[in-house]
Amino acid sequence: MIETLFFYLGRPIVQYAIIVGVLIAVCSSLLGVTLVLKRFSYIGDGLSHVAFGAMAIATVVGLSDEMLLILPVTIISAILLLRTGQNTKIKGDAAIAMISVGALAFGYLLMNLFPTSSNVTGDVCSTLFGSTAILTLTTVEVWVCVILSLIVLILFVLFYNKIFAVTFDENFGKAVGTRTGTYNLLIAVIIAVIIVLAMKLVGSLLISALVIFPALSAMRLFKTFKSVTVFSAAFSVICTLVGILTSILITTPVGATIVAVDAIGFLVCWLISLAFRGRKG
Repeated sequence: MIETLFFYLGRPIVQYAIIVGVLIAVCSSLLGVTLVLKRFSYIGDGLSHVAFGAMAIATVVGLSDEMLLILPVTIISAILLLRTGQNTKIKGDAAIAMISVGALAFGYLLMNLFPTSSNVTGDVCSTLFGSTAILTLTTVEVWVCVILSLIVLILFVLFYNKIFAVTFDENFGKAVGTRTGTYNLLIAVIIAVIIVLAMKLVGSLLISALVIFPALSAMRLFKTFKSVTVFSAAFSVICTLVGILTSILITTPVGATIVAVDAIGFLVCWLISLAFRGRKG
């Protein structure tokens, strides 16, 4: 098995998949902590459905580069969701559910009305749950992912203190002159970019797992924002690497395998936290 693993690691397609997977894992885990603390954990799922609807439209109209439509539509939806979530008339969870279900239904309807292949069901299933697309990445796609991921990481580091302030006490931030609206907008754009990048890795329906599991696992063991964020990123990278390599060795779906490893990792962190509490007690 070790020889087989090294054989696959020497192939460019696997190397590309690992590079993209690690970058997406880091980016999604960093913002996942903020989303969980702001009670917007489910936004990843909602935006992934929007991205699915946009992808269906791009496929039907025959766009050569689907990203040209998917990315702006997802960014606009992220902004609307975060802003609508602050409206007393439409709460965040209701807004997410409304946009999520509508986009998913609209996208599936379009793919059935205007099929671009003879296997619509297979195409939909691959898009929703992930496929082997992560193992067929081109050099251009890898570079696009690297550039967008680096932009996300740089923005997060540069505005770390502001994101921290907006996450924990937005009202206090406003009181001391922080432009909370601007930084909420920044968070929305970053989330949208991450969702679009992650679609190739785990599929539309499983994206929220990359956002939620690392953050919740870190919160079982650590208390400060910085320690939770750092552990969340490390946890996500390890789980993604294990998931990709496992899926290659035993030929299982990449996205589902990564999420399964994330879930097992969360269980381990939870058990460790229980053990520490038992000792303290």
